[in-house]
Parts: sequence; C-alpha cells; structure tokens
Amino acid sequence: MARISPLMIAPPLIFAAFAALAYVGMFRDDPQGLPSTRVGQSAPAITEATLGSYPGVTPDMLQSGEVTLVNFWASWCPPCRAEHPKLLEMQADGMQIVGVNFKDQAGDALSYLEDEKSPFAGIAFDPKGRTAIEWGVTAPPETFIVDGDGTVLFRFAGPLVGSDYQQRFLPALAAAQAD
Repeated sequence: MARISPLMIAPPLIFAAFAALAYVGMFRDDPQGLPSTRVGQSAPAITEATLGSYPGVTPDMLQSGEVTLVNFWASWCPPCRAEHPKLLEMQADGMQIVGVNFKDQAGDALSYLEDEKSPFAGIAFDPKGRTAIEWGVTAPPETFIVDGDGTVLFRFAGPLVGSDYQQRFLPALAAAQAD
C-alpha cells in the first residue's frame, strides 16, 4: 500500500481553507465595509497640533450639536485628491468638516491646500499617525460621521466619490442629519 506524503495533502487543504473563508466573506451583511470599533462610541481625541496658520481641531467642534465629518487625508494620497472637490462642495453646502492630515510633510500639505483650497473648519497635523491609530484608520482617505454630541456614527474607508459613496455614505449621512 502506497503511503501519501503530508506534503501532498497540505496544498489542497490550504486552498480549501482560503476558499471557505472567501465563501463565508461573500455572505457578510456588508462585504465592502470594514468594521470599526469606534462606531457607537465617543470620538477619540484629535491631536492639538495644527497645520501652519490653519485653525486646529477642538473638542467643541465634535460636540457642537451638529453632525460633523472627520476626514483623514494626506497630500501624497491620489484618492484624497480625487475626493477633494466633493469635500469643497459639501463645505459650501454648510457641512462642518474637520481634517486630520497624517503621515505627511507639513510643507507638502500646506502647498496642496493653498493650490486646491481648504474645505476644513479645522485641521489637525498628525505626522506620525498617532491620532489615526486611535481612530482605527487603515489608510487615507477615511471619513467618519460624528453626531452632535461627539459619538461616531459611521466610518467610510476610501474616497467620497463613485457608487460606493452614493450607496453607502450619503444614506448614512442623511440618517445622521435626520436624527
């Protein structure tokens, strides 16, 4: 009787395990969304460090009684640049947006805002990404919807453009503003 080597069995078993994980993942409630441990909790502190002469982000901004967006961005980030016109449009429509510039060079971020205009009511400067870690940010851009008492209601990973923005972010924002 021929003996089967464990090395022959391992690759098909590993493949079957990955296939099972992918299959289970397809049937999650929101397969595109990343879970956030911050949703439903008070917004974490934001660094007091500011970017140039732009106003900083204060705790009062996140507890103003109005819905606020917290946008993590960087000048080197192409998706951040893609969403910038949408942020300017939302600001022009009266939305309060605070920005957290992270893992960036101050000069590059300032040049970018000078060229493209700032949509932010306040900007925090987080060059080492410590605030981003506290918020659970994985990569820029990420935008959080915070209600008027400072509770994180929703996390959106990726640029505020396209169908995902239309189908997931805008309904969450409308629900937040309706409450």
